[in-house]
Amino acid sequence: MDSTLGGGGASEPSSGEGPSATGGGGGEGSSAAPPSRYESQKRRDWNTFLQYLKNHKPPLTLARCSGAHVIEFLKYLDQFGKTKVHLSGCAYFGHPNPPAPCACPLKQAWGSLDALIGRLRAAYEENGGRPESNPFGARAVRIYLREVREGQAKARGIPYEKKKRKRPTTTTAATATATANASTAAPAQGVADSGGNNSTSGAGGSSEAGASTVAPSTTTV
Repeated sequence: MDSTLGGGGASEPSSGEGPSATGGGGGEGSSAAPPSRYESQKRRDWNTFLQYLKNHKPPLTLARCSGAHVIEFLKYLDQFGKTKVHLSGCAYFGHPNPPAPCACPLKQAWGSLDALIGRLRAAYEENGGRPESNPFGARAVRIYLREVREGQAKARGIPYEKKKRKRPTTTTAATATATANASTAAPAQGVADSGGNNSTSGAGGSSEAGASTVAPSTTTV
């Protein structure tokens, strides 16, 4: 049992490398389409959980399994985890990238446990379980996962918060284009204005000269 879970179990559920990965599924008939990575991982996780119930002391049946047993299973998997979770007394508590090793334990990452529970919840119902009695969807399990997430966020200094993605690409491009057009048009306008001023001053000079010439003739008339 330990050797089976030690192969990965839920240590990297999102990566599809499960505890029974060595058991393989690639040798299945070539005529049938192979199951997806998600389906293969879900089947391995389900078999691992059933094996855990079988080896439980006292043995448990799926019908008697509750949210408390699911949490017990998740804690059991921590021994196969690969995520460093610093204890509150550790000098590197809250540091995502500590400069030196420490004696803090390795545990299952919150994201791995969350993905594992999602697959087991689906597998339970696919194997005849009723949604209203699904132990993987129990409130106690949700609370436990939330506590693990918050605890690991503080211990490793990595906040598990969703960041809003901003898309300034279109606005920036439009602004850059408008700026480029404005910078290109400005010199041309300046040249036109200067030319206009020159022509205006020239016209003004000639008009004044004309006025001085015409004035005496007007007075003579």
